[in-house]
Amino acid sequence: MKIKILSSKILFIILTAVLVFGMACAGCRAVESGALIESVEEAEEAIYREADYGATAEAPAADEGYDKESTLEGSGEDSVSNSGTQYGDATVAGDRKVIKTAYIEMEVGNGKFEEIMFKLSALAEQNGGFVSGSQSYSDSEGNLTSGYVTIRVPSGKYSSALEKVKEMGTIESISSSGQDITQEYVDLESRLENYEAQREILLDLMEQSKRVSDSLEVQRELSNVQSEIEMIKGRMNYLDDMVSFSTIDAYFHEPEKVIEDESDWGFIDSMIRGLRGAVSAFNWMLMAFIATSPVWIILVIVLIIVWQVVKARRRRRAGKEKK
Repeated sequence: MKIKILSSKILFIILTAVLVFGMACAGCRAVESGALIESVEEAEEAIYREADYGATAEAPAADEGYDKESTLEGSGEDSVSNSGTQYGDATVAGDRKVIKTAYIEMEVGNGKFEEIMFKLSALAEQNGGFVSGSQSYSDSEGNLTSGYVTIRVPSGKYSSALEKVKEMGTIESISSSGQDITQEYVDLESRLENYEAQREILLDLMEQSKRVSDSLEVQRELSNVQSEIEMIKGRMNYLDDMVSFSTIDAYFHEPEKVIEDESDWGFIDSMIRGLRGAVSAFNWMLMAFIATSPVWIILVIVLIIVWQVVKARRRRRAGKEKK
């Protein structure tokens, strides 16, 4: 009897120990998972705090040495490059990024269209650029007389190339523009730095994660961050290309042919013009007659019937008079 009671107590102690041990393990896993999630959230908050701090700290640094009087007195590009360019609440220092484009329309000599098109292509190649597009149009005789060529040249040779294009013909219209994308580029650089820092932290967290669910969660966030990085880099590469190579759209055409009036007061020419007029009038009358032929046929039939009726009455009257 004592052995049974002792066995029951031992079994109870073992079950209690197993239950306590299981609850302790579950609590450790929950704490570990919560700590990992909190680490991810704290890492993201730290990145954004560093970004805000960097943006706040960079503003005074850009303003160091800033002299209002010298800026007001200065003029032109030198003044802008020394003091920096103000965009909203942030100051952008250094070289500005400007996309330069030009459109020119001009007239070239007769038979010069193909020659000018070749010259524009050679001009782009000589300046280290290229032809990005071209299109030609022909006249009624099948000769190429008009079209456009789009060339892209390094931004440093934009002005000299445009001057050479102007010398190729008579200018009818010209326009040029410059789009300043400095602020957008600076914003992209800042966003890229933030996402790259976040990627590094997520990689460290992935190495530290022990559970599959935690690894998947971190991997999902890492994929989103990597996607944003690729998009930003693509946009920056596009802007770099547009800034590095300026665009010149040139539309040119040959003079329009003038049809001279060869008419004169000669007798033979007058007879020919009169004969042409008579033939035209006859053709018009013939077409009108053909168009109204059904009406004429009906009218002829009616006249024949009326004539037969009148003829029959006359015969009757003649027969009565003889009687």
